Amino acid sequence: MKKILIDMDDTILVDCYLEVVNKYLDTNYTYDDIDGYWVDEIVPKEKQEEYLDYFYNHTNIYEYGHVQENAIEVIKELNKYYDVLICSAYIDNRDLERCSQILVYKHKWLIKNLPFIKPENFIFTNRKDVIPTDIKIDDKIENLKTCDTKLLITAYHNKNISDAELKEKNIIRVNNWKDIAEILLNH
Repeated sequence: MKKILIDMDDTILVDCYLEVVNKYLDTNYTYDDIDGYWVDEIVPKEKQEEYLDYFYNHTNIYEYGHVQENAIEVIKELNKYYDVLICSAYIDNRDLERCSQILVYKHKWLIKNLPFIKPENFIFTNRKDVIPTDIKIDDKIENLKTCDTKLLITAYHNKNISDAELKEKNIIRVNNWKDIAEILLNH
């Protein structure tokens, strides 16, 4: 049975970080306001330490996001034909002591929302590039190494990557979970 490694943040679950930043700053930022990969870089530098305290002491980030349309249904169907692994990063180099809280929140969210995936199939690491598998679904190009089929789900931070660059790296862009189902479930 082929193995699929599926990312969590900005792949299955979206808007978590943006919602937390907006709540903290009392703003209405959208992804058009974000220049890079890290949403919380929009928090002014003089407020970063206070923001991290708020982030780690007052929020469960996974209460703020929402599931990508069709994600759970497609993952459930994929689980019938593939060995599905959920792989998610949690290390925050800005706060190595408290970042383990994110791991707890992720684990609880996965158990509650993906009960058909065995908890043994949850992998928590920031080094997805070193895990070989047949298929990877992620929002970050760097995580799509060491696999045969590379699916990059469109996200705010990767939408400007050119088709030529993706083709050169043998990466297929998918815009949603219906695209993923078409590629992986059309037997």
